[in-house]
Amino acid sequence: MNLPNKLTVFRVVLIVPFVVLLLGGHEGWGWFAALSGGNSACTDYIALAIFVIASLTDLLDGKIARKYDLITNFGKFMDPLADKLLVCSAMICLTAMGRIPAWIVIVIISREFVISGFRLIASDNGKVIAASWWGKFKTTFQMAMVILMIADIPALSLVTEIVMWVSLLLTVVSLADYLIKNKGVMQGTK
Repeated sequence: MNLPNKLTVFRVVLIVPFVVLLLGGHEGWGWFAALSGGNSACTDYIALAIFVIASLTDLLDGKIARKYDLITNFGKFMDPLADKLLVCSAMICLTAMGRIPAWIVIVIISREFVISGFRLIASDNGKVIAASWWGKFKTTFQMAMVILMIADIPALSLVTEIVMWVSLLLTVVSLADYLIKNKGVMQGTK
């Protein structure tokens, strides 16, 4: 397994401590809150640091893979999946914490299921569909949104709100772009 693929796997592994720390300092996890001294802000910031590290591995693995020609089918499959797992886990936690409306998370996760289904059909037909620039912008904005929501800084509440709406818009635009560009995938099914 090459370095970019190891970074992708590392990103997936980081999801577990991230979720435990993010939810651990809040309601329903009384045992964890007691262990952390009841300081949910502390666990939020540690979770935030883990999320930022995981997000940076997304940038790093792609750059290394392209620079040293280490692109693999495993990486093409797992890299976008790792991003989805990380961002969707974060948004589900943030929904439980009351920081993002559930319907927005449902729209975003639904888009991910549709795209994953399309990729599965394409793969069955021997095609690999790479992420588009719209999808990369969407992921970047979603990661920024998660960072702002975890940080929960009152002075940045308007910025957080704007980034959330831009993330939602990019989710819908990237879905439409993906479906339009790859409409032949559905026509080529058996």
